Amino acid sequence: MHKVDVGSYEVKHKYTGEALPSLDTTYYFDQLIDHNDSSLGTFQQRYWFSYSYYQPGGPILIMNAGEDDASGYIGYLTPETITGSLAEKLNGTVILLEHRFFGESNPYPDLSETSYKVHTLQQAIDDHEYFAKNVKLDMPGGDQIGPDKAPWILFGGSYPGALTSYTMYNKPGLFYAGYASSAVVEAISDFWGYYEPTRQFMAKNCSADVEAVIAHVDTVLSSGNTSAIQALKANFGLDAVTHDDDFAYALASVMQTWQDLLLSDNQGSTFFRFCDALEVEIGGKVAGPNGWGLDHALAAWGEYYKESFLPSCEHYLLEQCFDTYDSSNPAYTDTTVNNWVRSWYWLLCNDFGFWQDGAPKSKPTLVSRFVTPAYFERQCTYYFPNTFKNPPQTSVDAAQTDERYGGRNVTTEHLIFLNGERDPWREATVAADGTTHPGTDLQPHLLGEGFHCSDMLIVEGDVNPSVKAVQQKTLQYYAQWLSEWKPSA
Repeated sequence: MHKVDVGSYEVKHKYTGEALPSLDTTYYFDQLIDHNDSSLGTFQQRYWFSYSYYQPGGPILIMNAGEDDASGYIGYLTPETITGSLAEKLNGTVILLEHRFFGESNPYPDLSETSYKVHTLQQAIDDHEYFAKNVKLDMPGGDQIGPDKAPWILFGGSYPGALTSYTMYNKPGLFYAGYASSAVVEAISDFWGYYEPTRQFMAKNCSADVEAVIAHVDTVLSSGNTSAIQALKANFGLDAVTHDDDFAYALASVMQTWQDLLLSDNQGSTFFRFCDALEVEIGGKVAGPNGWGLDHALAAWGEYYKESFLPSCEHYLLEQCFDTYDSSNPAYTDTTVNNWVRSWYWLLCNDFGFWQDGAPKSKPTLVSRFVTPAYFERQCTYYFPNTFKNPPQTSVDAAQTDERYGGRNVTTEHLIFLNGERDPWREATVAADGTTHPGTDLQPHLLGEGFHCSDMLIVEGDVNPSVKAVQQKTLQYYAQWLSEWKPSA
């Protein structure tokens, strides 16, 4: 999900004019450490909320911030985002919840493997239930807003979007409705499809030249010719990188910047600057759809990489910056809290995979085939040596996750899936190429022209009619469904 700057946002109640606490006011909920053993006690789970638009009987909109420190996402309490905008239009309260083991919401004081025994998808799902049934919000009537007394709508984008679907599948009837944006519901270990939307929608001249360079890279790395391999690495300023797969993955970093793109603001984006470096000659002449060819692209990519990517390693020795083979590296061994990479990697190693690797030989590829699932799974054994032994290397059972929580095949009422056709994560969503479930009026599948989680930002709809249509359709569905809701208490 994209962060939204709230600046000096003034918080007042829309109908009474009452001044309300600032959006960055942090609240704490006593969450169970282990939902299977309440005797272990509770930890403080952070949340933020706004009732600026709330009217009695209105819905409770709650968004899990997912794999990051949630304090950076309080913009989702404002009308600049889909959650805040819908809260305003539906007279609801909006809540931002921090995921366990991210930010400062930690059941234990470290991120050790022992602590991670309660870092599971099911525990996160159970957090949603316990929070919804027990939270008392500091607002008028805030102790009378449980799911039996008010309609709750669960929101999320990317992994939290998947968590929305998983929760509604696992706990039917708890949340009245859901919003799953770019929801990566289908766990996939060998996730070469991550780069497919990029390849399909990037400029054709740029994709042609990238494919040519990567084919050359794989040919040279496969040759066993030491001098040729060293010369290739030196072209990108990476001659000190010892391991060939580390070198190959370093080149993939350029392709990964596609995920950062927005419809509303791509000026100066890393990805488009990269393609310009490959395809626009001095004087402004642009390559045709087949690109300039290998020689030009190889030299241009090398120069761009040295100028734009290597400076990020200026505080490290080059080998240390790219080396994934040193199991004593603090990146693997540091267990202090608020380390989102470590906590996310635990979920990847155990539940998802999502290893973003090169495509099969039968497919065109933007990323070297020296980048394989084994490249990432080896790192699981460094991060978590007591859980994943080396050898053998871990093998994520993605199919088990899909079976347990429904994957792409969920049929959950009042759950809206929203996707962008340019989203690199699309192949893990219900909008993947070749999927056959079109959605229904009770489980709509809405597709716009956006990138990753574009529909969650109102400005994306302001600049793109397809995203605007998706946002407006969502409001229509919720308005209809909420008119049919009845309390059970």
